[in-house]
Amino acid sequence: MSMVLDSNALRAMIPCRPDMVLLDKVVIESEIRAVGQKGITMNEMTFLGHFPNHPIFPGVLQIEAICQLAEVLLRKKLDPELKQDFFLKSLRKVKFRRPNNPGDRMIIELDVTAVNGGSADFVAVVKNGAGVACNAQGTVAIRPKTPDTTPIRPFGEFDKGINCIMDAPAIQNLIPHRFPFMMVDYVCQLQGNHVIGVKNLTQGEQILRTYEDGYCVLMGAVQAEITAQTGAIYMLSREENRGKLAYFMGIDDMQLHRPVFPGQQLRLEIDMPDTKSKFGKGQGCLYADNELASATTMLFAIVDP
Repeated sequence: MSMVLDSNALRAMIPCRPDMVLLDKVVIESEIRAVGQKGITMNEMTFLGHFPNHPIFPGVLQIEAICQLAEVLLRKKLDPELKQDFFLKSLRKVKFRRPNNPGDRMIIELDVTAVNGGSADFVAVVKNGAGVACNAQGTVAIRPKTPDTTPIRPFGEFDKGINCIMDAPAIQNLIPHRFPFMMVDYVCQLQGNHVIGVKNLTQGEQILRTYEDGYCVLMGAVQAEITAQTGAIYMLSREENRGKLAYFMGIDDMQLHRPVFPGQQLRLEIDMPDTKSKFGKGQGCLYADNELASATTMLFAIVDP
């Protein structure tokens, strides 16, 4: 069994904006193995914000490419009627080993290790011409397309107002992320090693998955990036780290608990280590309208620019 899917076929299968379909070609080698390819070019919108004058293909978009490859391989097996939401359920042992830059050709190899009803476990490796860029393990699954029926909330303590201690321009003075890859709108608390950031998720953002029936949810992998950027804000706000860079090195564990919809306010609560080491591990939770959506244990490094 071997089948080649070209870019036209993939755009029809992956419910994302064309600029966020992260596979150009896929070879289905068997029921449990697929290989995907993406050419990385300087013309991608992501490089406007990740990072100006130092373009790096985001690690979480490598994970999203892995998830899209899993979707291409497994969607019909897990959801024969194609009526449910295909989503990332968990990640484990993710390590970003070397960067992907403009001009690199990214090849993703994915192997399914188990299928359990409506979910499947996988291992994956992302490579470029220099070697392995990323290793990851995880689980994808299907869930009903449940609409967002929560009411509009009154203004509260986490809305931008007197509790905002750092707005978007102030954040940009600390981290190099810019449009369209800046994922934190403001910080409302920074005490000890605990930081609370907020992102308002709205219609039209490139990080949304939108099905043909209009059902729209936030990409699972991007939730790790939103969490990591909040942690980077904390680490780079410390006096000893001023002017340095924070690199997202990996994900020890990530659990995704519920869908996240446009119109929801995302609250990021992060606990970072009180350490002078340039390497560390942080814990972060993402709440969507006060309900836990995902929890991430992330690895980072602080380096000189």
